[in-house]
Amino acid sequence: MKNKISVWLLFPLLLASVSCGNSHNQKNTEVPVDCPLKKQGVNARGMKPFEDVKKYIDFLERKDRNGWQKPEAVISSIGLKGSEILADIGAGSGYFTFRFSKELPRGKVVAIDVEPGMIRYIHHKAKTSRIKNIEVVIASYDDPRVPENVDVVFMCDVLHHVKKRGEWLSKLYTEMKKSSKLILIEFKEGNIPEGPPASIKITSKEMLSLMAGAGFKLIKQHSRLLAYQYYYEFEKK
Repeated sequence: MKNKISVWLLFPLLLASVSCGNSHNQKNTEVPVDCPLKKQGVNARGMKPFEDVKKYIDFLERKDRNGWQKPEAVISSIGLKGSEILADIGAGSGYFTFRFSKELPRGKVVAIDVEPGMIRYIHHKAKTSRIKNIEVVIASYDDPRVPENVDVVFMCDVLHHVKKRGEWLSKLYTEMKKSSKLILIEFKEGNIPEGPPASIKITSKEMLSLMAGAGFKLIKQHSRLLAYQYYYEFEKK
């Protein structure tokens, strides 16, 4: 349990570990692809390798996660038609991103993350796997940078990492188009075998208050689907 908690605490401290070219005399063995970092103003050649990014990717993709995260059931419950544009905020390793891409053959997934290393990883995997309906966006800690044409915003275990939550959610609200949907999943309080320490969790009462304060309307709560997480659906009024 201690090891899992230490990895959860790692996330806000992560530095980018993967560059778009060779850096610090390290041999780049990846397939060269069009670099999304340069396009978004990140100096990839100045980035230092940092093993913890790969460690966090491995943590997010661990096999036992599927049993309690139930990604296929979560995606099915959203009721996608296959043509939507969906933003995966805090996409990380692309755990949900690549699953969403299969459900949106006529749509698109926009993977959003503050970590250039994560964005580089998703972009590289999408390019080398010939997946054409995934785009990437590097966000900032005070701006989610959701494209204005997005139909659904998806956030799984992201909000507890945000420091100024009220301001951040208000910014997100202004970026989303009217009647678009927001899927919010966060770990429950209490002694559960997964998730971050209690000190950085958000209570359900606080979460609902924050969302209402930002202007979002609660339209549905999935109370039985996930054992360790709250799962809410909101709508921009």
